[in-house]
Amino acid sequence: MPVLAPQMPARLARAAFEMFSRHGFRNVTLDAVAARAGVTKGSLYSHYRSKKDLIAAACAYYYRRWQRWVHAEIASLRDPMERLRRVLGLSVHTCVIDRDSRVFTTEIFALSLQDPSVRASWAQFYDTVREFYVALVASACAAGRLKVEDPRAAVDLMLATMEGIKQRASFEPEICDPSEQRAIVEGLLRILRAAPRAGGEKKT
Repeated sequence: MPVLAPQMPARLARAAFEMFSRHGFRNVTLDAVAARAGVTKGSLYSHYRSKKDLIAAACAYYYRRWQRWVHAEIASLRDPMERLRRVLGLSVHTCVIDRDSRVFTTEIFALSLQDPSVRASWAQFYDTVREFYVALVASACAAGRLKVEDPRAAVDLMLATMEGIKQRASFEPEICDPSEQRAIVEGLLRILRAAPRAGGEKKT
């Protein structure tokens, strides 16, 4: 069955994400993405003119997918602490446990060091994720389910720790075992609770 034109960009973006996450940006050609999507290279070029365009589309696909997953994960939950814990679990799974997402986001970060447009795109997504976590932490604090001195500073420290764990996973594969997910989540929650205020020491 032929792919309808309005669906083609999304299908190509997904194919690009799948190829980039498994083989890296350098090792994937436009021909390979077209083959993965089941279309001709000419059809691909009618929507994306270069690999850079495809990388941007794959990034957008990843961002939208993460947001869909997160909102679906917590849609039925009312307890703010459980919502926070569930989002942390999903983030650990996608950032550390799931190899494809871990490789893709690591590739994005590396490329962003050289490409301002990729850096701006990643920064926008990162800021969205950070604000989402700040809201979750603040909600848990307001409900008396969590005590955090400075939600924003705590989230910044927690996200930095998650990035560090992701980097470690590149050369400590045992971290990527699904059995480690719960321990990582609990460790991140401890960091949230123990984080000091921005610009000062934690109150005693």
